[in-house]
Parts: sequence; C-alpha cells; structure tokens
Amino acid sequence: MLTTPSPRTIRPSRTCRPAFSITPRLSSTSITSKPKKSLFQELQRQLSFRFDEASQVLKNTPHMLLDAIVDSTFKFTDQTLLPSESNFSPVDEIGESIEILQIEGEIPTDFPEGVYIRNGSNPLFGALHSTVSVFGESNEIWVEGEGMLHALYFTRNYSDSWSVSYANRYVESPTLKIERDRKKPCFLPAAQGDSATVIAAYILNYLRFGKVNKSISNTNVFEHRGRVYAITESHQPEEICIQNLETGNTWDIQEEWDRPCTSHPKVAPGSGELVIFGSDAKRPFLVVGVVSDDGTKLKHKVYLRLDRPTLCHDIGVTLKYNIIMDLPLTADISRVTTGGQLIEFEKKGYARIGVMPRYGDAESVMWFDVEPCCMFHLINCFEDGDEVVVQGLRSADSIIPGPRLNKHGIIPERSELKRDGKTMKRRIDEKFFSRLYEWRLNLERKTVSGEYLTGIDWSLEFPMINSYYTGMHHSYAYAQIVDSLRSGGGSERVLPKYGGFAKLCLEERENVKKRSAEDLIKMEIHQLDEDQFCSGASFVPRVGGPHEDDGWIISFVHNERTNTSQVNIIDTQEFEGDPVAKITLPRRVPYGFHGTFVHSNMTGHVNTGPAKT
Repeated sequence: MLTTPSPRTIRPSRTCRPAFSITPRLSSTSITSKPKKSLFQELQRQLSFRFDEASQVLKNTPHMLLDAIVDSTFKFTDQTLLPSESNFSPVDEIGESIEILQIEGEIPTDFPEGVYIRNGSNPLFGALHSTVSVFGESNEIWVEGEGMLHALYFTRNYSDSWSVSYANRYVESPTLKIERDRKKPCFLPAAQGDSATVIAAYILNYLRFGKVNKSISNTNVFEHRGRVYAITESHQPEEICIQNLETGNTWDIQEEWDRPCTSHPKVAPGSGELVIFGSDAKRPFLVVGVVSDDGTKLKHKVYLRLDRPTLCHDIGVTLKYNIIMDLPLTADISRVTTGGQLIEFEKKGYARIGVMPRYGDAESVMWFDVEPCCMFHLINCFEDGDEVVVQGLRSADSIIPGPRLNKHGIIPERSELKRDGKTMKRRIDEKFFSRLYEWRLNLERKTVSGEYLTGIDWSLEFPMINSYYTGMHHSYAYAQIVDSLRSGGGSERVLPKYGGFAKLCLEERENVKKRSAEDLIKMEIHQLDEDQFCSGASFVPRVGGPHEDDGWIISFVHNERTNTSQVNIIDTQEFEGDPVAKITLPRRVPYGFHGTFVHSNMTGHVNTGPAKT
C-alpha cells in the first residue's frame, strides 16, 4: 500500500527569501576626511572616464550594426488567430495573487494543501511572430511563445475551510529579459520557414545573442527534492519559487550538463534519482544523464551513438533501466541547407526503442526495432519478468511543427459530437489520431510484440498516472481527449483543443464484442460541456489513500461561450460524474501544456543569484 506524505502549508508570497543573504560589511576603520584632489588628478579621472566610454562604444558597435541590419532587413508580423482560437491568445501578468470567492460544489476535506501549477505559451508581445525579408519568410510554430505559469494555491484555514487564491507570472528566462528590455521582438523565428531565412536567423541570432533561439521554458513544471522547475527541451530548467512564481537560476548541475534537457525527466523508483536526457541538432544527438537524489550533482552522463538528430520529448524509467525512444521525428540542420524544413517526421524512417541499464554506457543499450510511428508522451514503463513493458500514445504522424490540413484532410468521424442539436461526424485526418499502444520487449529472446489498448472512438493526449507508480506496474492512467471537431478551427491550421478526460483501466478488458480482433481495455469518459476545453490536467493522490486510483484529476477548463476560466476537480473513483468542485478564476487562462500539483511540504527555496545565459 502506498501513501502520500502529510503536507505543510504553502501560501502565495510577494517575496521568496533566498537560502542566505549577502549584505555589505563595513570596515572597522572609518575614514573621516579626504585630501582635496589636485587638478591633475581630476583631469586624469575625466580622461579615464572618456576613454572607458569610447571603449564601450567601440565594443558595442558590432552589435549596433547587427541590430541595424536586422531592423532594416526583417519585418516582424503577428500571426493572427481565428475567433475559434481566441483562448490561445496571451494574457497579462496580474501582479499580486487574487483570492477566489466563487466555488461551485465543495473542495474535499481530504484534498491536500498545495499548489496546482501549469505552464504554457504566452507570447510576450501579444502573438506568435513571423518575419518577411529578402531571404523569404520564417515563422514561430504553435508550441513556441514565452512560458507563463498559472498557479492555484490551496490552503486549509483553522476552521477547516479552504482559502484559494490565483496567481500568474512569466518564466523570466534570459531571452525574455532581453526582449522585455528592448520592448520589441528581437529573436528571428528559426523553427520553420524558407531555408535561406532560417539559416540567416540562426546566424544573426547567434551573433547578436550567443544562441540561435529563445529559451522559452513553456512546456512543463516538475519537482525534484523540494525544488520546482519550469522547462522546455530547448533549454535547461529554470528554478521557480513556488510561493510567488519568481524565477531563479538554472539548476545546480548546469556546469556539468552543457546542453538542453527533456521536458519530462523521470524520478527513478527506489533511488529517487532524476533521469534526464538532452537532444540536439548537432552531434552528439542524444545524451542521457542521472542526477543525484538530492538534485545537486550529475552522477552519470552517456553520449548515445545515434546517427540522426531525433527529436525526443519523453524518457521512460523502470526499477533498473532507462527507456529511450528513437523515432523518426527529427530536427536536422543539414535538411535546412538543402531546402527542407528543420523539423520533419520522416515517414520512411526507422523507429526503435532502447533499454539501457541505469548506469550503462552506449554499448550497453539493447535496441528493439519497432514499426515507425510518432509518440510524444509515454504513459509508463515497468519490468514484467523477462520483459520491459512500454506504454505510450502513438500516432502515424506528427502534429509538430504543425500540420496544415485542407478540407480533404477531414474524414468521417467514428464517434459523435453535437453542435446546435445536430450530430457532427468529422475529425482531423486519422494520421494524427493518437491511441494507447503497449510494446513488450523481451530481454532474453530479444523479441518485441505490441498491441493497441484503446480503439478509434477517442484520440488521447497529455497522459498522466499516479506518480508514486512511475516505473512500476500500475493499473490506471488518465489522458485528455482531443476534441476532434474543433481542433481544426474551420481552417487549415490545427491548434489542438481537448474536450474531456479518459480514465484507462489497464487491467480490465471491454466485455462488449468488437468487430475487430483488438482486445481493448475498459475506458471511462468524463466529457466537458459544450464549448468547454481543458489543459494541464494532473492526478492528485488522496493523502493516505489505499488505492492507486484514489484521488482527483485537477485541470484548467475554459468556457469559450462565456469566456470564463475555471479549475475543475474530478473524483477519479466517480470519474463520469460531475466535478466535485468548479473554481471560477478571476482572469482568463489561455490553453497551455503540462501541469502538476506541488504538495505543501515544499521549502519554497529559490536560488536568486545572478542568472547565467
């Protein structure tokens, strides 16, 4: 039986004190008078000042020249959103946290104290950007945009009632500070566009800022040993003070880990070590690392010998192994130089899964060839006798960098949705339809088998489990349901929306006859109301709960008809019923990416020393 720790309270705070403070010390000897400076000394001082000023101007001249070239050559334009995409638009920071008074239903008395926090894209200057120049066009893609954290603080009062407050704040990455200081977009888009424009963006961004793209930290939030981090895989984690969302330094191992880090690091069962990896468009394409259980040092680092720059998003762990996904979604610079796109799903490419001992080297990885597919998120991995079981949400193609579908890309839907009382039967092309798939990798026989565990009624993404079962055999998982009708927005662009939640009962098979031979698992569905969509869902285990599925799903939910945002709390043992609580937020919350729940036994520590770029 697994239980959760007993928490202490976290309250939102304006300031987050560092572990120690630095204050200037005064010498025991004071100087009471100074001799008057001579005219010669004053001339020396003035000349020295002028020379320093002139030297600084000369030093800045190359940067000023480069800025002038960019300003005269590239025109930034805002990417427009359709009315159906309005909740993808950014919001302003609110400053102080706001107490919430409007709650429908009741927050359970045994719900834990803590902070529900979600990350997501919130472009700094009102929209994602494109550029037009003599080189052509380039665009930011839909997963870019500066990271903003949205947090809900749950505090139990002495009367055993709940106090709830909301706050939001940008992740203060080094590149956000550069653009905020300049009061305009400065980094040229480099993820997608005409090859000459993308190459020019790489070069000019690097010459001006020392890096080819922005560090946006907009994808996930994770906690390790009492410290909380915002992360996206193009940069290293940024430490966050959970009490006020203040951004501190990148993490302690930044000197040893000289590359980006996955958005989905995993805490290894048993040891508490953090298993990470970093993918890159240049060799070495993939590096795996193991961080100490206290988060202060890099214990192991391995350069895997991949022959392509695979764009990994997730990593798996079991009790003994690290699980590596080498799939044909790649970020290849050489492709750009020949007129192609940086990010591309190579439909004719190969796919394989690697099983690596926790402290193994490149030679120790056992690779299993699998059918080519795209998979952004693993659900879980665990050992079962001679087999390693790998579960993930698999599709035939990639929604990144961003498919553009015409009317011929809409095909008949197998599940029904209704609008204005009429049954609608349309969805996005099935190549982007994502289903739960399970691989079984036999380490003794070196064979692999696999099967779909969910059918074609619901497309699933953003999975989650009870985190106490990470790397171990488990019985339940949860996911957001892609709202097939609305994700297309009636246009060629696809911005995914999620219209509900699925509970995956992994140990139970459907007891209804299917026309197909697939032996599918039982699913429970929690469908949101019409025009409501969710993001950042997380599983919150009940404190002291005796069962794996004893807890709640918590998620941001936006109503597009009323333009109001809420946080819903759903009892996972009464999954298809109404939420036990709907908490109406004082501000609109845009759709975002991943969320987590941080229990209130956190220290609130943040390293507020000078950030390193």
